[in-house]
Parts: sequence; C-alpha cells; structure tokens
Amino acid sequence: MKNTYHTPWIYREKEFIFDEKMPYEAFVYCITCPDGRKYIGKKSFFFMRKKPGAKRRSKSQSDWKTYYGSAKEIKDLVKTSDLSAFKREILHLCITKGESTYFETKEQFKNNVLEDDNFINDNILGKFFSERVKSWKEKQTM
Repeated sequence: MKNTYHTPWIYREKEFIFDEKMPYEAFVYCITCPDGRKYIGKKSFFFMRKKPGAKRRSKSQSDWKTYYGSAKEIKDLVKTSDLSAFKREILHLCITKGESTYFETKEQFKNNVLEDDNFINDNILGKFFSERVKSWKEKQTM
C-alpha cells in the first residue's frame, strides 16, 4: 500500500513552517523524485476565490502543503510511489508572484533544466521547450 504521508517542505535544511503573518506570496521549489530526477517550479501560498453567494473574492490558502508539482510525469509518480521517497525543497521565498517568476526562471536556466536529462522540466515560461533546445543543440554539433 502506498504511503500517503507528505514529505515536509525543507527550507535552509529545516522543515518549513508557514505562518500567515509572513510576508510571502509564493515560493520557488525543487522536487527530487524517488528515481533521482528533479523538477524546478513555483507555487503560490494563496489564491483568490469568490465563495458562493459572496460579492467579493477572498484570499484562501492554496494546496501548497500537499503539492508535488504540475508536470504530468511527477503526478504519475506521486500516484504510484511512496510519498516519503520524494524530497521537497524551497529554494526561494518570494514576497510577490512576479518575484517567484523571476527566481523560478533563473533557477531553471542556472540548472540547465531543458538539456539535462536529470530534470523533468520540459519548458521554461511556456516559451522555451526541451525538444526544441535539444534539436537545436544536435544541429549545432553536426
């Protein structure tokens, strides 16, 4: 039977405990899968939602505590793997969502996620895709 215990988020080598008084809106993370491959992404702590019957949208905490990434490959691994075999690390705590976009992109380029087969990421900002980058790189070596 699959273990449903959620691996804690680690920040600076300690378990991260979120307090709603903190000024952070989002974070950039690195998930390490049981097979050793990694994924770099970002996640918001909150989302805005209009509750039924309400006139205004209100801020609610997102599913960040149980989140393992949006890539299909990771979602499939989460369904079939022991969750305690994943490592979830926060790389940057961000005050704005824009800041999280910047640091996510910076980490993805710094770690060469589109060319390194140790990373599951297949695009950066929905503009740079691993298949195109790998194809371009092959043409350069011919």
